[in-house]
Amino acid sequence: MVDLFPSAAPASSAAAAPLAEQLRPRTLAQVVGQDHLTGADGAITRMVAAGSLSSLIFWGPPGTGKTTIARLLADATGMRFVAISAVFAGVADLKKLFAEAREAARAGQRTLLFVDEIHRFNRAQQDGFLGPMEDGTITLVGATTENPSFELNAAILSRARVLIVRRLDEAALADLLARAEAHSGHALPATDDARAALIASADGDGRFLLGQVESLLALGDVPAMTPADLAAFLHRRMPVYDKDREGHYGLISALHKSLRGSDPDAALYWMARMLVAGEEPLYLLRRLVRFASEDIGLADSNALRVCLDAKDAFDFLGSPEGELAIVHACLYLATAPKSNAAYVAEKAAKKLAVSTGSLMPPAHILNAPTKLMKELGYGHGYAYDHDAPDGFSGQDYWPEGMAAQVLYTPSPRGTEARIAERLAEWARRREDARRAAARTK
Repeated sequence: MVDLFPSAAPASSAAAAPLAEQLRPRTLAQVVGQDHLTGADGAITRMVAAGSLSSLIFWGPPGTGKTTIARLLADATGMRFVAISAVFAGVADLKKLFAEAREAARAGQRTLLFVDEIHRFNRAQQDGFLGPMEDGTITLVGATTENPSFELNAAILSRARVLIVRRLDEAALADLLARAEAHSGHALPATDDARAALIASADGDGRFLLGQVESLLALGDVPAMTPADLAAFLHRRMPVYDKDREGHYGLISALHKSLRGSDPDAALYWMARMLVAGEEPLYLLRRLVRFASEDIGLADSNALRVCLDAKDAFDFLGSPEGELAIVHACLYLATAPKSNAAYVAEKAAKKLAVSTGSLMPPAHILNAPTKLMKELGYGHGYAYDHDAPDGFSGQDYWPEGMAAQVLYTPSPRGTEARIAERLAEWARRREDARRAAARTK
């Protein structure tokens, strides 16, 4: 049997196994932090009770129990467990696994094939699973840290149920820490504040936490460490963040929505999360510039200028000094009046332009540089607005035969409130001009 994934250590070498392996749960009920899956009413618990197990995709961050749950799921259903990693396996390995699974099936043994990092397989390789899934050769359980909607073939997703494996919360990590202490028979050499700092540093990754705990327990009988002592002894885990993947888009979405919701503190937090994780500052600036037009617009036109000035300041100062200009822009956007009127108007204008084709402008607003064009009526009857009372003529600027449309509706916030008053007055005067013109015909 091909086994391209590290398995649990045999009993003879259990003491030498990493602490995370020693503490690996032996039943689904022992899994921490995933009650929605393995709790009394969890999705996986119900599947096992019903004796009906479909192919599954586990989607969640590292160190949250995806591999463990798959292994325990095979045990609970009496299935043969085979595990591979898409990082190391190729087409030849898959063919051999499928052949072995068919042999096992003929002997009455079903196979649960666990594929870690399944998103690493290309589209053609992913298609190779479809036949064995369809004919029952394997029950596929894939694990991925990336959004399956983006990374997995639709054909696989239509045949497998996606289950979200959650980031371990503080309570779950504290439970793991207590289990480690009970298993070792020793208390962690850390103050309460240091324990809390250690849990926070794990960033939801149980495997990482247990690795850190193992290092601390190996010190033996030492004075309780403070958070500062821990920082000097342990390296801090960097947040999970891939600039071209789901983490990237999730955080920029959180930043954008915090700005839109006028929460400057939350916006600063998400922006800092991205910068600390190594995001390119110019990418953030581009998104802030876009936000200034999309979600503020004419409610405060200075917002766009502030963002462009922040970009110039960052170009001039560089990092880290120039990052304060990004903070300046972020706070300005979060606290400015909001309006998506320009964004909505853009969409409406493009839709109208597509639907109306190539209608010509009315002749009176066309230039007439030649004699022929003048004879054809180009420019005839055009009213020069600067010569009109209050600089407003009220002429019709829409194509002949097309009624005037309302594409831009200003919000009642910020500068747009005053713009709305002007537009209402101009609309009244245009209607007066239209009626006057109709009476003269």
